[in-house]
Amino acid sequence: MFEQSTLFENPEMQPLAERLRPQTLDEFCGQTHLLGEGKILRRLIESDKISSMIFWGPPGVGKTTLARIIARRTKASFIDFSAVTSGIKEIKQVMEQAEKNRRFGEKTILFVDEIHRFNKAQQDAFLPFVEKGSIILIGATTENPSFEINGALLSRCKVFVLQALKTEELTALLRRAVQDERGFGLQRVEISEDLLTAIANFAGGDARSALTTLEMAILNGEQTEQGTVVTRETVAQCISKKSLLYDKGGEEHYNLISALHKSMRNSDPDAAVYWLARMLEAGEDPIYIARRVTRFASEDVGLADPRALEIAVAAYHACHFIGMPECSVHLTEAVVYMAMAPKSNALYLAYERAKKDALTMLAEPVPLVIRNAPTKLMKELDYGKGYQYAHDTEEKLTNMQCLPDLLVGREYYLPTEEGVESKYKARLAEIKAWKKAH
Repeated sequence: MFEQSTLFENPEMQPLAERLRPQTLDEFCGQTHLLGEGKILRRLIESDKISSMIFWGPPGVGKTTLARIIARRTKASFIDFSAVTSGIKEIKQVMEQAEKNRRFGEKTILFVDEIHRFNKAQQDAFLPFVEKGSIILIGATTENPSFEINGALLSRCKVFVLQALKTEELTALLRRAVQDERGFGLQRVEISEDLLTAIANFAGGDARSALTTLEMAILNGEQTEQGTVVTRETVAQCISKKSLLYDKGGEEHYNLISALHKSMRNSDPDAAVYWLARMLEAGEDPIYIARRVTRFASEDVGLADPRALEIAVAAYHACHFIGMPECSVHLTEAVVYMAMAPKSNALYLAYERAKKDALTMLAEPVPLVIRNAPTKLMKELDYGKGYQYAHDTEEKLTNMQCLPDLLVGREYYLPTEEGVESKYKARLAEIKAWKKAH
């Protein structure tokens, strides 16, 4: 269970992020896709009908806070557990207590922070108790549960994805921290709206980081007869990223990523590296840049150079493994490669053409010949009848119709002559010629 406060603890000595931790769902910042009025997670919490679940999201987005709100609302026994400091022995002790509670008709909710830190054996120890209902497991993780949580355990948990907080959400949170009595509301603090926005931008979606930076700025503010004044210089020192102080409402954030994307598209490696440096030195999340570069690899390079996607994904993993400042060189390699690669947007255009038809012709049936036929009834209805297995043919080709009847003859992928894609264009021409002849 949560540790109880003692008479000797002074709430004012707690960090701002802890003092301002939301007590209710109405105080909770962000995650409206899960906690907005009528949303499923909010309904589950308010009705006290929690089932086993995993909260997955980056640091500082409210995973632990949500667990504590559940702890306050539930009629079940609530146990707070840390994967960092606990082992098999502690797990067994907790499970024994949960089993006793079950025998007396009481539910036990077990919250495991950083559950991805448990190894397979430790995770397996939870499984039988989750299966028979001794515990309702709530896990919090910053890592992809598909890779870090055992399949058997994961299949018994609903995964809720928590998103990085938006700049405007963080700015509102910081504004409340200045005004709320649990924050600095009992002091007279003067800080401009653009500085709050600058701190919010610097935090990169992390509420804890934003509140910690604000607290540092206020504690180091200028003391006057009227109270504490937080200046631009003070904030600049706290975040050590002066360029972000001029980012109004996130506009510059999007301007810079647009400049990087268009410089790569224009095959200008020098400009691309410059805009990359501008973003990284301003505190931009390298993972965000790596995701955008990965998108570029297929949208603007595509099959003109298929290795571009490999390079981009490798850079993403490098950023994930080692972070800043070391990963800057990996991003530089990826950005320069994209800028120098031959360009083709044929894949992007192919999908856009197909999407248009997919959205306007939603009811087109799958041709019988390529339908799945796992049951006798389906086979009797001619599902899969006449299917031609391409590997059985000498040319590895068949004249089987794969598009719906109304779309026969449609062409979505129109390859260019750029780079390696010229080979794919020639190959596609051969395939179409063979099918026409047969």
